[in-house]
Amino acid sequence: MYKYRRAWLLPVSMDQMLMQSEEPQFLYLTTTGWKTGNPHEIEIWYVAYNGAYYLVSERERGAHWVQNVEHNPAVAFRVGDQSFHGKARLIERQAEPELARQVAALMDAKYEWSDGLIVELKPSN
Repeated sequence: MYKYRRAWLLPVSMDQMLMQSEEPQFLYLTTTGWKTGNPHEIEIWYVAYNGAYYLVSERERGAHWVQNVEHNPAVAFRVGDQSFHGKARLIERQAEPELARQVAALMDAKYEWSDGLIVELKPSN
């Protein structure tokens, strides 16, 4: 089965479609305010890939949550009933094109959108 996505065909299996429909739509990210030191929580779209979670900032580095993780990459986040502590890092599309392509394809398949700055969340072990 194929789904049409922005001028290309992305193969999506029936299992992937079912998994996407059962997966929570939102991740809840808590960052530490770089000016105030206070916790800030946002609700945001995400995809899981290779043991990490990926978010896309439409406002790129202009988003307050991105500014917060640039100053302090230690974050907490929840997906469904699972809670994590971990580190965030910005993904530069030109420096890591294969990772960026994979994440963009997953975001496009799940939300039909992937434009912006990719941020990786790695849970601590």
